[in-house]
Amino acid sequence: MLKHIRAVLFDLDGTLIDSAPDLGAAADKMRLDRGLSSLPYALYRPLAGAGARGMLKIAFDMTPEHADFMAMREEFFANYEAAMTVKTYVFDGVQDLIAGLQARDLPWGVVTNKMARFTDPLTQAMPLFASASAIVSGDTTPHPKPHPEPMFEAARRLGLAPELCLYVGDDERDIVAGRAAGMRTVAANYGYLGEKTDISSWGADLKIDSPIQLLQLLG
Repeated sequence: MLKHIRAVLFDLDGTLIDSAPDLGAAADKMRLDRGLSSLPYALYRPLAGAGARGMLKIAFDMTPEHADFMAMREEFFANYEAAMTVKTYVFDGVQDLIAGLQARDLPWGVVTNKMARFTDPLTQAMPLFASASAIVSGDTTPHPKPHPEPMFEAARRLGLAPELCLYVGDDERDIVAGRAAGMRTVAANYGYLGEKTDISSWGADLKIDSPIQLLQLLG
């Protein structure tokens, strides 16, 4: 199934890096600043892939329809921006995975819904991303995932047809976007997975339980 693949693209949070500790801390600081008690990290982690929306839902049971949501979101962004790499780390096996892709002469890149405001400094601060051939953020194109346009943009930057690219992600939006762009897709079963954990319903071509397993699938 993957013999024709010429490049591999990844989601960022929950797929290559575990940023949930810093995302959760940014929201929890908002609680502490208001005299509220700290919440367990385990509550924040499952919704880390949803960014501000997920973190504010956990911290304050606040949805985007709330009148104060935009102001609270900006406060969350400011907290996160000030401490993006305190506890964020690369998932076990990712370094070996990227080294394996390079050994196979397969370029790689990132397509994330994280805004460039955060993606750029974060990836510049982490040595892993020095070898990435494309990094596409949530606001690089007019539409974020699940729209396929970010996927098309990444393929353009790689100089490849989308169908020659493989996309790996831990959220249903990742799989929807990859499929809409004509890419083969892999669901990362070790990621955040959101509130819905039945990844078999996402329609991914394959799934992996660890980053290094991708190399085995690529052969």
